[in-house]
Amino acid sequence: MTVRYDPRQPEVIADPYPLFRRLQSDDPAHWSDVLGGWVLTRYDDVRMALGDARLSADRITPFMSRRGAQTTPGLAELARLVPLWAVFSDPPRHTRLRGLMNRAFTTRAVERLRPRVEAIIDDLLDRIRGRETFDVMRDFAYPLPITVIAELLGVAREERDHFKSWSDELAGFIGSALDTPDKYARAGRAMGAMAAYFHTLISERRREPRDDLMSVLIAAEERGDAMSEDELVATGVLLLFAGHETTTNLIGNAVLALLRHRGEVPRLHADPAAAVEEFLRYDGPTQAMVRIAGEDVGLHGRTIRRGDRIFTMIGAANRDPDQFPDPDRLDLQRQPNRHIAFGYGIHFCIGASLARLEAQLALPALLARFPALTLPVDQPRWLPSLVFRGVSSLPVRACG
Repeated sequence: MTVRYDPRQPEVIADPYPLFRRLQSDDPAHWSDVLGGWVLTRYDDVRMALGDARLSADRITPFMSRRGAQTTPGLAELARLVPLWAVFSDPPRHTRLRGLMNRAFTTRAVERLRPRVEAIIDDLLDRIRGRETFDVMRDFAYPLPITVIAELLGVAREERDHFKSWSDELAGFIGSALDTPDKYARAGRAMGAMAAYFHTLISERRREPRDDLMSVLIAAEERGDAMSEDELVATGVLLLFAGHETTTNLIGNAVLALLRHRGEVPRLHADPAAAVEEFLRYDGPTQAMVRIAGEDVGLHGRTIRRGDRIFTMIGAANRDPDQFPDPDRLDLQRQPNRHIAFGYGIHFCIGASLARLEAQLALPALLARFPALTLPVDQPRWLPSLVFRGVSSLPVRACG
């Protein structure tokens, strides 16, 4: 029986994993007319594609060329800055940008943030205390990572609400929103606003450096090659956007999984680090990464032609039964757990250690403070996104 992958269907948005299993079994190199590209779902194929130098991470440049970025409303600013993101760059540009960014996300640098992350968590939980109901996403999963990354970059507190709305609009473009027809215009306006903010911030930090990441990036040199103004702006937008989007959805998905599997809560408290790795595998915040074939590639009897788009389905790979025994079971003590939720190869998520730290501290603290959390509605609304996996809201009751 022919399998058709259509990520726009409500049942697929709510639970893509049954269809992923069918693709793994029956059509592991699947051509999707809906997406106009190849869909890879097996663990070995996805990891291969993410680490294969024949496949380019720059999906933005060819897209902008097809769309006519300079003549399409909203796309010009996106076309100028998004290709400068390290995540959408290939060597040698990627190597240079990654080298300049790496020093801010070493294990030691991230660990120094632990006391501040703990303080932010305590403050957020104090604000929720006494409420009968609250929204995990609005009141906890979003404000924690946006506060951390904004403070790290040097973004003023009063600007963070603006960045929330701008980031939501940008996510429609970056995350391939499935139900937003004007997503390019909205994302373009958001990028313009974020770029204007960072131009101002960079100018201020050039005059008066501070103890923040933007000052470090301005001063940083790797083999004598500093970032240009546009690269600084693009990197600032990338770090602020990616620095909260992934962690927000990681925390939200994890809380939802815990409330559906209450027997796993003791294991969360016993080993938060192992628990977070399983949340990343089981229902991680990133469902797909896109690559562009730089040459013809054969796979499973199919020929992926040069220029074809390849959708590497991270979420499917992390539920591959050939890699993970009983993959649909949440097991917070799962060992080994070689998931690829943060990608693989040279584009492995630079902020992975920070996301892990935030989730390892946030989840036990939330469940310790509110041990009787319940879900009033068991079917939350999932984001209509091909790339991002998360819920738009997660209302809970603080007591039974």
